[in-house]
Amino acid sequence: MSEADWPGFAPAKVNLTLRVTGRRADGYHLLDSLVVFAGVGDRVSVRPSAHLSLEITGPFGHGLAMEVDNLVLRAARRLAEATGVPAQGAITLEKHLPISSGIGGGSADAAAALRVLARFWDVALTEAETRVLALGLGADVPACLASRSVRMQGIGETLSPVPPLPAMGIVLVNPGIPVSTPAIFRARAGTAFSDADAVPGAGWVGLAEIVTALALSGNDLEAPAVALAPVIGTVLAALRARPGCLLARMSGSGATCFGLFADVDAAQPLDVPGWWSWGGGLYEPPASAL
Repeated sequence: MSEADWPGFAPAKVNLTLRVTGRRADGYHLLDSLVVFAGVGDRVSVRPSAHLSLEITGPFGHGLAMEVDNLVLRAARRLAEATGVPAQGAITLEKHLPISSGIGGGSADAAAALRVLARFWDVALTEAETRVLALGLGADVPACLASRSVRMQGIGETLSPVPPLPAMGIVLVNPGIPVSTPAIFRARAGTAFSDADAVPGAGWVGLAEIVTALALSGNDLEAPAVALAPVIGTVLAALRARPGCLLARMSGSGATCFGLFADVDAAQPLDVPGWWSWGGGLYEPPASAL
């Protein structure tokens, strides 16, 4: 991904680990997750217009065609309100990620919209103000704003940097079914909460050591998701059967799963009718994006 694609690129968010560590009095679950971003995603762009509008294109655009209050529009309106500028611009969302798939597509789109419109409107918020605005749009939006590997805790508001990851390949697979996040949390009702362990070890030594450490952690939502949608188990089995797959796991609340490989060349997508799949490397935005 070239620097020219930033800030409008909305990369897929992948939860390498995800622990449910508690539940607040208001019902929100507390999480501890090691988050990375893949080199595939949606794209957000804007051109001058006297009115605020949104056009959705791309291979998965039809899934949002009837959505009257898209998260991108909400992000635009909140940024305009927070900065006191008119909410103007013809926004295009090019949708390449499956809908409701556990890889933060909507959150990444909202984050990209905030970045694009901040430049387009020539406005700026402090980091703290931006975090508050982003969290109001969704728990994953703050992490997606920077699109860098990060440890995400709480309901998404606590972000901690992690050491740079070594080069690796990653394959994403979605079986073409949406899953309900509330239903998955209900399915794990009564299950004990996990200890916080999203970032294994004090630092990264190499890919083999990372994979070994990751194998000792996990995704607490994977078992209930497989129980509700057994095809997720089929996807995981297919990934684990691929030569060179070092680790396979579900991302977020599913149904997208990922496989880790030693290098990008080994990370070849699965060719299964009805499944969406992508293979490549991890994404890090250009240094100039900081």
